[in-house]
Amino acid sequence: MGLKGFVEGGIASIVAGCSTHPLDLIKVRMQLQGEAMAAPQPAPVLRPALAFQYPHIGGAAAAVAPTMNIPLPPPPKVGPVSVGLRIIKTEGMPALFSGVSATVLRQTLYSTTRMGLYEILKNGWTDPETKTISLAKKVAAGLIAGGIGAAVGNPADVAMVRMQADGRLPAAQRRNYKSVVDAIGQMRKQEGLKSLWRGSSLTVNRAMIVTASQLASYDQIKETILERGVLKDGLGTHVTASFAAGFVASVASNPVDVIKTRVMNMKPGSDGEMPYRGALDCAMKTVRAEGPFALYKGFIPTISRQGPFTVVLFVTLEQVRKLLKDF
Repeated sequence: MGLKGFVEGGIASIVAGCSTHPLDLIKVRMQLQGEAMAAPQPAPVLRPALAFQYPHIGGAAAAVAPTMNIPLPPPPKVGPVSVGLRIIKTEGMPALFSGVSATVLRQTLYSTTRMGLYEILKNGWTDPETKTISLAKKVAAGLIAGGIGAAVGNPADVAMVRMQADGRLPAAQRRNYKSVVDAIGQMRKQEGLKSLWRGSSLTVNRAMIVTASQLASYDQIKETILERGVLKDGLGTHVTASFAAGFVASVASNPVDVIKTRVMNMKPGSDGEMPYRGALDCAMKTVRAEGPFALYKGFIPTISRQGPFTVVLFVTLEQVRKLLKDF
């Protein structure tokens, strides 16, 4: 029964991860918007002849802005649809699946582990007489399972973030990993084994939050729907409970996800120094440069991805359970 939970969770997770990969890629690109502003750069001193580079400043101000070091407004932020269309236009349709091999490996390592461990813990903590388990124990099971799963899958997570973010860089700065195996191999060779667990504390924290909120809320909402007779145990119940669970997980995990993405994707500057000293430094610089709502960058694609991902995950899981119930 223990092994069965890992198999069921792994199959469902891989199907869900691959089917929603483009939305995850768009989310990563949006989370990296404005990152260059995190580290203040000295204002360039330009000749008046280059005043035409500032078309958004009109009249006489446009002619003197470069020489007076007038602060310029940040580039406009774009939404998920615009980001997706830009990726297709500049990189081609296949770019929406950049890093999908890393997604498969990540789901195989991370989600298979967390889903299997959650079932083992939940079954072990279920009252044998009443066949029930409290919400607090479900949350605790999710926290433990998510943390262990994230520690196992962190190398694939780092590779996935880098492969998804690569297309936004100038051609000369791209890492151009051929696959997740190539990505992990190059990271180990060029940056050391430690780089494979870069941002691991954030990955673990995020995974604990996501797993606890996603799996525990799904079970709780599903049980409530069935107990109150709102719906029967079927597709309608599974979709309703899973979409609600996806929303809860998105709200709870987005700030950690933004910081995780930036820490994993960072590269040393011209002076050899990393832009962030760690998660807390990244959070402070992000909020200082872009405001507190920057921690919810990519929330629309996060919920747009987390909702369908969670629905596909649990609907597939329920079907796989039916297929394997006699094993």
